[in-house]
Amino acid sequence: MLLSVAAVKLPHLPLLFRLFPLNCGLGSSKPVSLLSHINTSSSSSSSSSSSSSSSTPNPLSLSQHKAMVTLLVATTSDPASINPANALLAMPGWQTGRHFQDDMKSFVNEEVRVVLHGKSIVAEDDLDKRWEEVTGEVVHEVIFFSKHTAASNKPALTVHPIGVPHLREGDVPPQGGRPGWAALPNPRMGPWLRLLKNIAQAHNLVPEFEITLEATHHGPVTNKPTMFLEIGSTEDYWKRQDAAQVMAKLVWEGLGLGGGTDVGNWSREKDNKKILLGIGGGHYVPRHMDVVLKDNVWVGHLLSGYSVPMEDPSQSKGETNAEIGGTWRHSIKAAYEATKSAFPGGEILAHLDHKSFKGWQKNAITGFLAEQNIQIGKPNNFY
Repeated sequence: MLLSVAAVKLPHLPLLFRLFPLNCGLGSSKPVSLLSHINTSSSSSSSSSSSSSSSTPNPLSLSQHKAMVTLLVATTSDPASINPANALLAMPGWQTGRHFQDDMKSFVNEEVRVVLHGKSIVAEDDLDKRWEEVTGEVVHEVIFFSKHTAASNKPALTVHPIGVPHLREGDVPPQGGRPGWAALPNPRMGPWLRLLKNIAQAHNLVPEFEITLEATHHGPVTNKPTMFLEIGSTEDYWKRQDAAQVMAKLVWEGLGLGGGTDVGNWSREKDNKKILLGIGGGHYVPRHMDVVLKDNVWVGHLLSGYSVPMEDPSQSKGETNAEIGGTWRHSIKAAYEATKSAFPGGEILAHLDHKSFKGWQKNAITGFLAEQNIQIGKPNNFY
């Protein structure tokens, strides 16, 4: 999924973790030190790291209580995933975590757990559930670091929810997930998108990198509120250390690990209880982006045109008043229900990219939303 963020030394880790084989890039299997991925040439003092780590409780003792934790997942097979993870782990306070799975490593800092594995980022289903079963901790949310690919090859830093609600049972999801499923969207997405833009601008990645949401897509299957943080869109950009540092800074500040208040905590929201459910538009959902970039706007699922497939009734052979086929109804309903569950007490408003639909499509969608008692919001309704 930083000129002012000093990469400081990791706390003294057991030799096992110092020599944990991390891939330098795609296709690389050469073992390297975890520390070799991290720029330690900053002038910042390492003493704060030592003092922070020495005061951190033994992670094994955490299982004695039902801690509410954030699970952050990265894969060593993807530089756009492991590099931000390494940059985050270079910040103060991290300790090696408890044993979770033989082919995975974990690290702990306050209520945050970083899990590193070596498979595709979309391959490990139910990591949140499996973490809970092994540790006894309760996962509050899941965040993934990943690469982003695009036909344009343009550099981008992206945030998005996951799911494949438009696929039919029996379909094989091309990038993980379960047909018809929409993950709970992480409520932090809107606030973090705005925070990401500010951090990227402060570190001179804008306008080179586009800061954008993406529509709901791909897996893996999760059970708790989830979002992806991605660096795109070619291998050269995936390996950019400045982009990795910006993503690490986003997580550090966004989760309040630096001692500040975390960003995008829905349970603290007192005023604006309206959440945008985006329907229509392209993959980078520009009409929805225009709304979400405003302060205090919350965002749930974002269904681009390809996630609301509709069969043109005029193509039906000789039928009159033919029903509009396709999985669009299920996709909208699944996205709505997941968003509603992720924002307890919130008011979900569907925001349509009207120009992306033909007249018959828009009429069908607005009629279905009315049947489901899903309100439609205009941009001003979210501010």
